[in-house]
Amino acid sequence: MKFKSLLTAAAVSSIGVCSISEQVSAQAKAPKDFKVTAEAFADLQLLRYQVPGFEKLTLQQKKLAYYLTEAGLSGRDIIYDQRGKYNLLIRKTIENIYSTYQGDRKSDNWNKFREYCGRFWFSNGNHHHYGNEKFIPGHSFAYFSELVKKSDAAGFPKQKGETTEAFLSRLRPIIFDPAFQPKMVDLSPDKDNIVASSNNFYEGVTQKEVEDFYSTFSTNGNAPSWGINSKLVKQNGRITEKTWKVGGMYGEALSKIVYWLDKASTVAENEQQRNALKKLIKFYQTGDLKDFDAYSIAWVADTASTIDATNGFIEVYNDAIGKRGSFESVVSLKDFEATKRIKAIASQAQWFEDHSPLMPEHKKKQVKGITAKAITVISEAGDAAPSTPIGINLPNADWIRKEHGSKSVSLSNIVHAYNEVSSVGGTLEEFAYGDEVKARIRKYGALSSDLHTDMHECIGHASGQINPGVETTDKTLKNYASALEEARADLVALYYVLDPKLIEIGVMPNLEVGKAEYDSYIMNGLISQLTRLKLGDNLEEAHMRNRQLNAMWVYQMGKKDNVIEMIKVNGKTYTRINDYNKLRELFGQLLREIQRVKSEGDYEGGKKLIETYGVKVDQELLKEVLDRYSKLGVKAYKGFIQPKLTPVMTGGKITDVKVTYPASFYDQMMEYGKKYSFLPVIN
Repeated sequence: MKFKSLLTAAAVSSIGVCSISEQVSAQAKAPKDFKVTAEAFADLQLLRYQVPGFEKLTLQQKKLAYYLTEAGLSGRDIIYDQRGKYNLLIRKTIENIYSTYQGDRKSDNWNKFREYCGRFWFSNGNHHHYGNEKFIPGHSFAYFSELVKKSDAAGFPKQKGETTEAFLSRLRPIIFDPAFQPKMVDLSPDKDNIVASSNNFYEGVTQKEVEDFYSTFSTNGNAPSWGINSKLVKQNGRITEKTWKVGGMYGEALSKIVYWLDKASTVAENEQQRNALKKLIKFYQTGDLKDFDAYSIAWVADTASTIDATNGFIEVYNDAIGKRGSFESVVSLKDFEATKRIKAIASQAQWFEDHSPLMPEHKKKQVKGITAKAITVISEAGDAAPSTPIGINLPNADWIRKEHGSKSVSLSNIVHAYNEVSSVGGTLEEFAYGDEVKARIRKYGALSSDLHTDMHECIGHASGQINPGVETTDKTLKNYASALEEARADLVALYYVLDPKLIEIGVMPNLEVGKAEYDSYIMNGLISQLTRLKLGDNLEEAHMRNRQLNAMWVYQMGKKDNVIEMIKVNGKTYTRINDYNKLRELFGQLLREIQRVKSEGDYEGGKKLIETYGVKVDQELLKEVLDRYSKLGVKAYKGFIQPKLTPVMTGGKITDVKVTYPASFYDQMMEYGKKYSFLPVIN
């Protein structure tokens, strides 16, 4: 399976990280006059991040970063199309309205349309970026018709000979009908999750047909990640893959990506990096998954470069059965100071594996090369923007990780920006119980969160092994695989964050740091993450499910010993941990069980864990939490406006690259729409 920790802004803000970690590199601290916050609308807050250290790069490194950034942005259309067949049609329609509408731009209806645009761009489509449910404009279809009729008719993506009325009629259910493609990813049990999900990974096929199609593909040994770079369709009664490659599906965008990757290869920092880039180019040209594996191996081997990038079809969260990879790009430079912490953890990977509570047969006898570093993000695109991870561990193929190792990174300047805004959010005061807990989180919360992320990515995803002869988790655990893997990696972090070993290796000063993480995690998993739901909702998103699974399981299993209490004070519900050491034991027990489920491919066992502990929401508690949260005036989700890299040209040659920090998300989205639109509206 392909997994990455998506500990997004919503997670960071709601766990109450309220101080900036001393472990964050000094170079990652922004000047006092830099404003992190930008526009806000609906449930979304836009932020900005800086790229400290960029000005100290060599010209060659700056050019490399610029070319890799352009390669990432050139794939922007792909993520829109992957998240919904009609997203590019909608995007080009609203972009034309936004730029050419000749009517009143101060009315309430215009503001509602503008909010819809912001939500659509933030989510890379018309399904919420986190909850996956469809959202519709706050204004009427009649007003939308007026918008279209008072905008440049030539700018709309109409079909040949299509009238404006026919165009509007075609768009009406796509944009305004909440029952038309209602969920981008539907993980409901006892349902055909392929048919129920409205992403653009499948067409005309059922879940059984998909599973039958791939049942003949071997996943033993060094088998590729089948299906990660294609759409599965039924045409004339025959099921076939439409491969994403140059000359195939998404070919126009991938050709642009290849163009920029080729330029990047000419300024690579070393031969290993150049080799990796050439192999990535070959993969995009052939679509052969063996070429992707060759690239992944070469990429892992490049440990010396200062500039690095992920670019490709990587994470599978947007596919209900975890096969197809969403396009993403993250370009970065190494944060040398902050790397010391995560590197110290990675150097002890074998110790952590040997001392874990897993069954002996599920432990790796030899943990191969984990390359751990903290990075300063330069740019993000595709599924990594605007909502971004704070930690990444790749490649996702288990056999590559086992035989060649992996790269585990913490995004230090992103974490810094999140910490800065969360320090004034008020979430901690509202949801944490007692002065002692609040003081501990204020003092150690940022460090404990950093350590959790480091352990989750660096040790968690790299730990454990699947039993011989057991298929990969996309086949065995199916639609529960992502949530279970994230729960497993979280549990590794939770088990060790209260271990004196972290004091011994110098990454935390005392066990109060671990207690702060337990306080935050239990509070978040049982209460404060509910701020991202609506009344009537249960949990669908993989990371929300994993957090509630872990927190609810230890709460229920610890009841007889009163390990955790749910207490009510003045009508407000809080969590209180009474026995931190016993809680650690419970985390270890659940880790052992979830690793068993993964190692043995126990679908029913995994399903029972998720459905029993990770899905259902107490609606009375949800109402209380939403009422409390609404009074804080805090947005539940956060994402980023991207820095802009601009080449300085002299005599037709790049003589420098400047980085600037745009302040308007709307302006950036319109600029991107003009500059990086390469695909037709229907693919």
